[in-house]
Amino acid sequence: MDLELTDEQRAFAQAARDYAEGELAPHAARWDAEGIFPKEAFARAGEMGFCAIYASEDIGGLGLPRLDATLVFEEMAAVDPSTTAFLTIHNMATWMVGKWGQPALREAWGPLLASGQKLASYCLTEPGAGSDAASLSTRAQRQGDHYVLNGAKAFISGGGDTDLLVVMARSGGEGAGGISAFAVPADSEGISYGRKEEKMGWNSQSTRPIVFENVRVPAGNLLGEEGEGFKIAMKGLDGGRINIGTCSVGAAQGALDAARRYMDERRQFNRRLAEFQALQFKLADMATHLVAARQMVRLAACKLDAGAPDAATYCAMAKRFATDMGFQICLDAQQIHGGYGYLRDYPLERLVRDTRVHQILEGTNEIMRVIIARQLLEKGADIR
Repeated sequence: MDLELTDEQRAFAQAARDYAEGELAPHAARWDAEGIFPKEAFARAGEMGFCAIYASEDIGGLGLPRLDATLVFEEMAAVDPSTTAFLTIHNMATWMVGKWGQPALREAWGPLLASGQKLASYCLTEPGAGSDAASLSTRAQRQGDHYVLNGAKAFISGGGDTDLLVVMARSGGEGAGGISAFAVPADSEGISYGRKEEKMGWNSQSTRPIVFENVRVPAGNLLGEEGEGFKIAMKGLDGGRINIGTCSVGAAQGALDAARRYMDERRQFNRRLAEFQALQFKLADMATHLVAARQMVRLAACKLDAGAPDAATYCAMAKRFATDMGFQICLDAQQIHGGYGYLRDYPLERLVRDTRVHQILEGTNEIMRVIIARQLLEKGADIR
């Protein structure tokens, strides 16, 4: 792996930075305070190709590596982790439609999703199936040329505001092998949305439960083959873990930059905060942990791009480390700001609230440890 970015990658990252500073930074605090789901911002991201970064080119995606996607998401998350996180979810769902969708589905939905004209949500989690995703109970029963869906999903990002739902449902027996994946139009008859959840963070993306009552889905909307849903979900989550780790890295970079500026501007005891060695050491540790997290995320992305057999393990390690370190860096930056860090006049409290959930979703960090330990102890993984 070449640790140096190419000129093209640097230019791509700069384009994302410009987009973030122009489209996200001026509005992020208001979107958070008022719970606004910024569809216009997503549409403008689509115009730049940011809604389908690693989706296939034949549906309008850029077809770029996961590594390049991390560069984009990191720049955006430095100013708005919440909005960026939804964009990563949309990218994942769009990639699934492009990779496993049947030709008619790809033609109907691919370009709309890739351009940001339509948005997608990912529906895996259920009230009774969180960490144990293979135990999900939403049913998909074949009836002629349709499947009929019944069940409920929980904590769905964008629920009620998106146009397409990528739904994991049980079409067969118990266990992972009985799960299939479907692309379901969000306005299908029989779909109802619960109240918008009141959350600690991630307020620029709506989160709602979804109920499916006799929802008829054309058989042509099946993604892959029957019984492949759990495999598709896990492949999606490998990339999703890189994405959410990247969002934590970006937020940490934003927090570090804010702390560095504050230390240079703020004076106490007739000295700049930057002159106090205790704070210098804290800032040095923050920067070191940030670089380590960034490199781990990029290594995992390269493993996934290369199709390495141990990619899933590295994705789990990167997600665990980057989300823990990112949250801690945001906390440390908030502490450096003192009382001002607790005010909404500064971005630190929002970065803290937004990054806390990164340790929970896409598989909790405890589940990441289970995955890593299982590879080491049961499968004899060699991570050298």
